[in-house]
Amino acid sequence: MISYKSNLIGRNEIKLYRTKTCGELNIKNVDEKVTLSGWIQKIRNLGGMIFIDLRDEFGITQIVINDEKLEEQIKSYATESCIQVEGKVVERTSKNNKISTGEIEVVANRIEMLGKCKNVLPFEINTDQEVREDLRLEYRFLDLRNEKLHNNILLRSKILKTLRDKMDELGFTEVQTPILANSSPEGARDYLVPSRLNPGEFYALPQAPQQFKQLLMLSGFNKYYQVAPCFRDEDPRADRAPGEFYQLDYEMSFAEQDDVLAVMEEVVPYTFKKFTDWKVDEGPFIRIPYREAMEKYGIDKPDLRNPLIIQDVTEVFKNSDFKAFEGKTIKIIVVPNGAEQGRKFFDKMTDFATTEEVGAKGLAWTKIENEEPQGGIAKFITPEMVKELKEKYGVTDKSAIFFIADEFKKAQKIAGLVRIELGKRLDLLEKNTYRFCFIVDFPMYELSDEGTIDFNHNPFSMPQGGLEALENKDPLDILAYQFDLVCNGYEMASGAVRNHNPEVMVKAFEIAGYKEDDVKSRFGALYNAFQYGAPPHAGAAPGIDRMVMLIADSQNIREIIAFPKNKRARDLLMRAPSRVSEQQLDDVHIKLK
Repeated sequence: MISYKSNLIGRNEIKLYRTKTCGELNIKNVDEKVTLSGWIQKIRNLGGMIFIDLRDEFGITQIVINDEKLEEQIKSYATESCIQVEGKVVERTSKNNKISTGEIEVVANRIEMLGKCKNVLPFEINTDQEVREDLRLEYRFLDLRNEKLHNNILLRSKILKTLRDKMDELGFTEVQTPILANSSPEGARDYLVPSRLNPGEFYALPQAPQQFKQLLMLSGFNKYYQVAPCFRDEDPRADRAPGEFYQLDYEMSFAEQDDVLAVMEEVVPYTFKKFTDWKVDEGPFIRIPYREAMEKYGIDKPDLRNPLIIQDVTEVFKNSDFKAFEGKTIKIIVVPNGAEQGRKFFDKMTDFATTEEVGAKGLAWTKIENEEPQGGIAKFITPEMVKELKEKYGVTDKSAIFFIADEFKKAQKIAGLVRIELGKRLDLLEKNTYRFCFIVDFPMYELSDEGTIDFNHNPFSMPQGGLEALENKDPLDILAYQFDLVCNGYEMASGAVRNHNPEVMVKAFEIAGYKEDDVKSRFGALYNAFQYGAPPHAGAAPGIDRMVMLIADSQNIREIIAFPKNKRARDLLMRAPSRVSEQQLDDVHIKLK
């Protein structure tokens, strides 16, 4: 990946502690007297001469100590101590082409301790040695000295600036919306904040600035954006930080779906191409209806680098003698040249499919060799079935076929996970590439686990067909103007055309079990504003954390956040959450059980 460091520092810094950084000296600086400041990364005593690798944000400079007084002075110095060095730049006899300053070194004539490292380091900082994540988070200030992690934070800063510059260029106005807000259904649990001045009442930290950005459109602003903090009480994942995250939130007046998608097609590739040398899809991005995505990929965030697809063969095998297929939806994944794999591979895929996380009862398979099914469930596959598989489903000689049989939704889910795993194990994913697509035409509603009608996505979205669809169609058949941006298997943005009609709003929430009084109570500002000439509007919100994670080619979102929480949503550095005093609880009128 491309390096993102800059050699610029402020004038006040130069005057006080350094004339150069540890990353900018080269052969042209030979014979110059310089002052450097940084951390001791390594000390090497070669007998009669001592070398220090001095590190700051900008690089490493080798310091030479051949003065007896300085040698005595630094005997007590430990690595990661912060020091200032004065000396003369000389050409190195043994050059190091691995660092930018490898042609020179600085012969020290004065060293001053600025900040002594008094304790034993809990872990080595600049090595590839595996360190327990909770220990790294507890000492995050040390962890952030690691070059790779440090560069991720610098990269994040540059991406944020680029995004802001691009949105400004496109005519958007940056507006900050409140952090202390009201509770709003966004699909996750709220973080609640008690009010001292209003006993028994609570603010909610915003899951997204949804209502506020819509209200800005109703206030006559044309195009709004902000780098918005969002708070959701969700379980953490490798691609989701617990508690809080940031998104590039934007909204547009007098806009349709195509207008919103066009902004992402301009902003996202521009940003990716600026900070990576990987191949980047350019707009217009492929648009895949939600139902098609679920059918072909088993998931609504497909990784298009994976060439495998899921196909439904229920009709082909409806009369099969294989008992596991009886009365089930049957999905297949055809792997070209998969017959080359040995039995061990198929057994391991079966083990994967039957894990608790995936949930399959088994994973049937067969190979096509010499035009005949071999191995696995070959004896249950007739010549007629083979013929149909070849004619309609892309099966060829040397193909391997994986079968997933279960009730419809479960079969879809399992097939999606098996597809992903096959892509990884067979190394099928396109390398060094960012593949984008839009998932469109999401269902407006879905069945909850309790069997009730619930919103599938954003409750403030416009249903396709408007009020007529809400009044006359089966709720589960209603589509919404909702869409996601997906990159390499990650959901990177969500958006929608917003409902701006109060009658549609009330009816949409009514179907989901809300009464009109509930709507007026919970979303009073928005409902009221809709009575005063609401313009059509639409927007989206690309996730900044995931964007940085993808550009940095990191597998863990916590690696691109300066001070993340751990897997249990705890801040181990600042010891949060923590208990508070009885007085603090009394101030906000709360008594713990």
